[in-house]
Amino acid sequence: MKHGKGLTFVGDSRVQKYDKPKLNRDYSEFPGRTEEFYPDFLLKEWIAGAVFLVGFLCLTVAHPAPLERMADPTDTGYIPLPDWYFLFLYQILKYTYASGPFNIVGAIIIPGIAFGALLLAPWLDAKKERHWKKRPVATGVMLLSVGIIFYTTWESVAYHDWDQTHQQGQIVFSNLDAEDPVFNDLIRTNCTSCHGGELAGGSGPNLIEPELPPEMVESFVRNGSGEMPSFEGQLTDEEITKISEYVAGLEEVSKDEATNIKK
Repeated sequence: MKHGKGLTFVGDSRVQKYDKPKLNRDYSEFPGRTEEFYPDFLLKEWIAGAVFLVGFLCLTVAHPAPLERMADPTDTGYIPLPDWYFLFLYQILKYTYASGPFNIVGAIIIPGIAFGALLLAPWLDAKKERHWKKRPVATGVMLLSVGIIFYTTWESVAYHDWDQTHQQGQIVFSNLDAEDPVFNDLIRTNCTSCHGGELAGGSGPNLIEPELPPEMVESFVRNGSGEMPSFEGQLTDEEITKISEYVAGLEEVSKDEATNIKK
């Protein structure tokens, strides 16, 4: 047994002094202390972030975002749809009290109250209790918020016309000439709001695929059909004839042919 030199006194006991490499410890044995931010805590955060990033990249490779046709600001028939995490706000805007003349309520006031309450939460609920049963106000507000988000998201998904969404964003190559005066002067102002900016379908049907004869197109334009209004009296006979012939001449073509037409 060594005596004196090489020993260090701890209380009334004598413990031999020795050096050992620093090890990551379980800090529960040190009351009132937590793990070091660097590298212990930060390393775990980096690992979790890397795992999430790799998983997210794999998901984007397996299911890439669908491409839709080129955006057209004149296409008022196109109904945009937000990403799934904003569907609950999208659904709120459909309610009577949050749409039309009350748009400001659904677009600004309701989200503002929600996010404001979230920011003020540390001051609104300053209790030291950690258990959720001992914080009834905070727990109740959170459960109510989650319930509203889940219900409005479900309602938005359940009642949305997904067939129309897929149709209106579908890329269709046709012989449509956007520089033609008939399209610019007549069709763009009377037809694209319902049938889409490239007449490939919107709230109204696709006008390229059916390959309708001019006489049938003229009948639809003059007399209307279903939700489509009659344009007789709004347009002259000559204008109706031009529209009918233009629409009847539309057909699907290859990508290269459509590119050459646009040039």
